[in-house]
Formats: sequence, structure tokens, C-alpha cells
Amino acid sequence: MCENHQYTAKDFKSDQYVRWCPGCGDHAVVNTLQKAMAELGIAPKDTAVISGIGCSSRLPYYMGTYGFHTIHGRGAAIATGVKVANPHLSVWQITGDGDCMAIGGNHFIHSVRRNVDINVILLNNKIYGLTKGQYSPTSARGFVSKSSPYGTVEDPFIPAELTLGARGNFFARSLDVEMNLTKDAMVAAARHRGAAVVEVLQNCVIFNDGIHTCITDKAVRADRTITLVQGEKMIFGANRDKGIVLDGLTLKTVTIGQDGYTLDDVLVHDATTRDNTLHFMLAMMGCTPESTLPVALGIIRNAEAPTYDHEVEHQLEEVAAKKKDHNLTELILQGETWEVK
Repeated sequence: MCENHQYTAKDFKSDQYVRWCPGCGDHAVVNTLQKAMAELGIAPKDTAVISGIGCSSRLPYYMGTYGFHTIHGRGAAIATGVKVANPHLSVWQITGDGDCMAIGGNHFIHSVRRNVDINVILLNNKIYGLTKGQYSPTSARGFVSKSSPYGTVEDPFIPAELTLGARGNFFARSLDVEMNLTKDAMVAAARHRGAAVVEVLQNCVIFNDGIHTCITDKAVRADRTITLVQGEKMIFGANRDKGIVLDGLTLKTVTIGQDGYTLDDVLVHDATTRDNTLHFMLAMMGCTPESTLPVALGIIRNAEAPTYDHEVEHQLEEVAAKKKDHNLTELILQGETWEVK
């Protein structure tokens, strides 16, 4: 892959008409992804975008790269095959909360556990949009939908919890309305060696409109979200006067300058530590009904570890070097042979 060429977002756009509902958060995501790819400078011919089934999974059609619209929940498995077969490709998996967390859940956790070098963009609108409004694995307990008219009686998956539970080494979160933040997360995911998951909290204007309004509305966003930045204090709020501190074994929101708390007490973000204990706590902030903490955005975890595709490639090279036969022809001809005339 060459990363020296200057590309623009237009280089990664296809000629296909974008078929999503007007106002859908998917429009922002595809435009942001095209900008991120332009910034990375990897040629379209060296890029592959893989998806499963769902509204979000139409995205490969709109990319001027290689693309594969596969089958429900199998995007991770096919993306793994693409990356292992051609490790030099930049491979992206586009998936939704249903495609990824339900039928595709097993493939997802194992691609993360294996640390396959693919970039997973997980669009989470907490609903099945393509099949017209059933609750999804990320819908909250009590959520009323066409398939749960009296409210769900299930607790949801939280993508960050599942990713880190599968020993994931990269997790970031953004909002569909925060395009610059989403682009930065995508770029960082692509530059990370290994499985990288970027969750985008996205709106479905038809079947789940306003599901993320409690944190995306401009009037409350500054107080109910915190953007984590590597090496910087965990400060947030409309007045930039709130911070995250460690209170015993739990995280706590404080007002700087009150109750004896100073700037020195506020935690500094380090996404690169191998121990994921604090990353897990940060990723879970604001994600449960009882949490009063802000939802963490930005790059929450970005740690290094061996990648599956590199290890397989290295293993094949080692084995091949020790073998007498290096291809199928040599294997067939290594024993006694006869020439038939």
C-alpha cells in the first residue's frame, strides 16, 4: 500500500445513487469515511469495504473501492478471509447493531479476539431499520417496538462491553452528528494494527427517531458527553469545569474547585495501556440506566498486540522455508513419477 498520494473524498465516492432515507445518520457516516480514507492516502485499489445485511450494509455500493455486500451477520468472517488472503489490503467492515450483535455476534467476538487487522464501523441506532422497526440487541430493557409492543424484557448488549470482553485492543465511540470526531476515530482505527471497533451512535429518523437525543442535543451534549483525548485531563461540561476522578474503585464526576477537588485530582487519559480495567470503566460510563456519568466519546482504548493476519503470514513463511516442496507441482512430483507416452 502506498500512503504518499494525495487523495480527496471524491476519489472514494462511487457513481451510485445513495439510497437511504433523507436525514438518516448513514449519510454522515459514508461522507466521513470517504474523508478519512482520503486522509489516510491508501489507494482505492488497495481498499476493501465488506458488509453484511441491513440499512448500513448498503454502504459498500457508495464507495469507489473494492466492496462486498455479503450475507446477514457474516461480514466479520468474510472480512477476516479477505485480510488473511491479502494482508496488504486495507479492510473495512461496515455493520449495524443487529447485523453485528445478533446473528453476527459470534463472528464479531472472534474476529476481535483473534485481533484480525480489520476496521469495524458499527452503526448503532438501537433498532432494526431495514426490516421495519423491531427491537435489536442494543435496545434498552422496556423498549417498545413492533416486536415488543409491551416493552422488551431483555437487557441489551453494550458494544464496548462486548469488544473489551473479547479482549479487544481498540475501541472508539462517536456520534453521527460529530463528523470530525468520527473521522479522527476512523483514521486512528485504520492506523492501529489489529481489530479496531468504532461505534457510531446513529439516528434512524423513521423507526427510532431521537433515540440518542439525550446526549446529542446541542443543549445538553457538553454536559452529558466527554471526549477523551490521549494524554489530556478528562474535563468536560459547557463551562469546562467538570472532571472525572477515581473514587476508590469507581469513577466519579466532580466540579473542579468544589468539595476540595482540584485539577490535579482529574484523571489523565491513556488509551495505550495493556491493562483494560480503566478503559472498561470509561467505556461503560453513561451506558446503563443507573449511571450518572457522561458518555465517553473518542478513542477509549488503543493498545498494541500481535495481529492474526500477520502471525498467519509469518507462520506460512516459516513452514514454507522448511519444506522441500514449495508449491503444488513440487508436492506432486516429489515421489516416484512415470512419463506416459
